[in-house]
Amino acid sequence: MVNITEKIKEIPSRSLERVRSFVTSALPIRFLINNPPSKLARYRAQLLEPGPGAGGGGGAGFDVSKSGDARIALVGFPSVGKSTFLSKITKTKSEVAAYSFTTLTAIPGVLEYGGAEIQILDLPGIIEGAAEGKGRGRQVISAAKTSDLILMILDASKKAEQRALLEAELEAVGIRLNREPPYVFIPVGCIPCVFAGFSELEGNGNADEDENRNIYLKPKTAGGMKITFQTPPKNIDQKMVYNILRDYKILNCEVLVRDENVTVDDFIDVIMKDHRKYIKCLYVYNKIDSVSLDFLDKLAREDHTVVMSCELDLGIQDVVERCWRELRLIRIYTKRKGVDPDFSEALIVRNKSSIEDVCDQIHRSLKDTFKYALVWGASARHVPQRVGLGHVVADEDVVSIVSNWRA
Repeated sequence: MVNITEKIKEIPSRSLERVRSFVTSALPIRFLINNPPSKLARYRAQLLEPGPGAGGGGGAGFDVSKSGDARIALVGFPSVGKSTFLSKITKTKSEVAAYSFTTLTAIPGVLEYGGAEIQILDLPGIIEGAAEGKGRGRQVISAAKTSDLILMILDASKKAEQRALLEAELEAVGIRLNREPPYVFIPVGCIPCVFAGFSELEGNGNADEDENRNIYLKPKTAGGMKITFQTPPKNIDQKMVYNILRDYKILNCEVLVRDENVTVDDFIDVIMKDHRKYIKCLYVYNKIDSVSLDFLDKLAREDHTVVMSCELDLGIQDVVERCWRELRLIRIYTKRKGVDPDFSEALIVRNKSSIEDVCDQIHRSLKDTFKYALVWGASARHVPQRVGLGHVVADEDVVSIVSNWRA
């Protein structure tokens, strides 16, 4: 039986180039119909799906339980300094040597910073073809998918080729780096919406979030397809959307495309949302002592980029501080009635967390007897402010929770 990798190879590269050309030119639609990019995307998504009878584990050495307040995965080619970096910022001693493939399993460590415990996962080096399973690539990428932040460790002297190859490997299996989901996907059985110009959909949610959500898709049980473009698209048209939906056997749905710059890949990401993971990524260039100052200055000014030298102990603390900012964790200090707040130990919650999340962090049953909370800090309009469960907290707020519990 032909496996997924062979099916991908069966799609002629020349035909795939024609499909890509169609996106930016006026080539006939038959190229897209004969070689739908959705077919390639579907095959790639299946690479990480367990086969019939396969176990649910990630493979020996990769079943590291998630712990701490957040998880950071170190991803990179062999021998770029991942294990050295882990040893520098945690108490874990990962094997370090001058040859490739020193690390053969996932090595966890704990970074203590800002009152939080952040799990650092040192993953084996990725090689070209990892998305197809080479070099235990499936297990490595599966572990990376569970992280809150990816640190892509790169050799500063090999910037262009290493970064491009790693991005391609992660992209092939559905990991989207430093991107927002291009969709709002509404499942069957949701609260009925009146799709007269999609007015209700456009009014839902936060205005800032809606601004980033440029594709709306609502499957239906009958009625065929209704495809609407808010502005004339540049890279996609109604026929292309129709063929992609039909290829994925979505025959009854309503679609609204807001952004004129939406591409075929964006639309496929909407359909394949269960196989897509949007993760923040920091590009960390190691071995900066091997490049010129001019090149280093240019490198350090790129977006989502930080530079360091593990060998010379340069910039390591800058990387840690940048990781903390990217994770956007919030420290909350608790206060008992009549007692000063305890600033020695903080509760760690995610950005945009509410008082309800703080209650869950203390004890799951606390919100059942919740009466109100008093908040001191940046999120309070006056000091103290009496708030309910929906109040959104800010970093270093002091919170005192009052409950109805009686002994």
